[in-house]
Amino acid sequence: MKATAMRDWLESRQIIVYFVAIGLGVVIGITAPQMSVAFEGVITPVLATLIYTTFLQVPLADLRGAMTNRRFLAALLLANFLVIPVFVWLLFQMVPDHSAVQLGVLLVLLTPCIDYVVVFTHMGRGNARLILAATPILLIVQILLLPLYLWLFLGPNTAELLSPGPFLAAFLWLIAVPLVLAWLTELLARRHTTSQKFTASMTLGPVPLMALTLFLVIGAELPRIREAQDIVLSIVAIYIVYAVVSPLIGWAIARFAHLDADAGRAVMFSTGTRNSLVVLPLALAAPFDGSLVAGVVVTQTLVELLAELAYIRLVPTLMASRPTRGG
Repeated sequence: MKATAMRDWLESRQIIVYFVAIGLGVVIGITAPQMSVAFEGVITPVLATLIYTTFLQVPLADLRGAMTNRRFLAALLLANFLVIPVFVWLLFQMVPDHSAVQLGVLLVLLTPCIDYVVVFTHMGRGNARLILAATPILLIVQILLLPLYLWLFLGPNTAELLSPGPFLAAFLWLIAVPLVLAWLTELLARRHTTSQKFTASMTLGPVPLMALTLFLVIGAELPRIREAQDIVLSIVAIYIVYAVVSPLIGWAIARFAHLDADAGRAVMFSTGTRNSLVVLPLALAAPFDGSLVAGVVVTQTLVELLAELAYIRLVPTLMASRPTRGG
């Protein structure tokens, strides 16, 4: 089977593949919780490889043009840093009066994803170039605003707990390094037949690598959730509401900004996808019951991953192509 045919076969069955991976992750998380440490150690390199294979399918030469799309950037920033925080404030009224739980919910819901959102946007027929070009801006703005948000929600003491280290490390290993490697691969592919064949073979990577990522994340983090399952169950409904409403916020703002369909889908994926893997180190470093904060963060991750499988199918339908004013 040729690479293109194999890729089409995998993509047509990706939801089934992902659910199998999730099921296997649940089995491992329940029956072999001791594997969680080993799984956590390989999540970042596997995720970086997944993002690298996605970058190979995104025309990186057009990134400069994407970075100058002011209409898209304005819609993205408005959605993630003004409207979504107001929505999170409404949801926050239903969060239990427990410091660790409140901190975990805010850490994860107030920070837009800067890594695998590119992958999901690409899978959901959104403009992954625009999201990729916007990641440095999303990173900088959330580092600057998260302490302010926590101060507004929880008071000044909690905001002082934050460090930009995890955010910068995530950007380096999950965006900058894969991006440079993808750029070098593209350069080699223009000159060498072997590199062209390698690039073509890597188009098979996103679906199996995403399945492996789902398996590893769930297998690694499910034990944390089980340790705090009583409290965690009390916030699942909040995360489900967020998963349902947040892409609709992105849809409304994209329509208001007159974005084309591809750019609108990118905004929808950004509002629905949070920075859980990046804020997890912050959660673990919390001075009050860091494991509980981490469990609260990871619970959102599991809800979100299931939601992303729905987004891949529903977002292209909700944001269908239509005549628009240019960006």
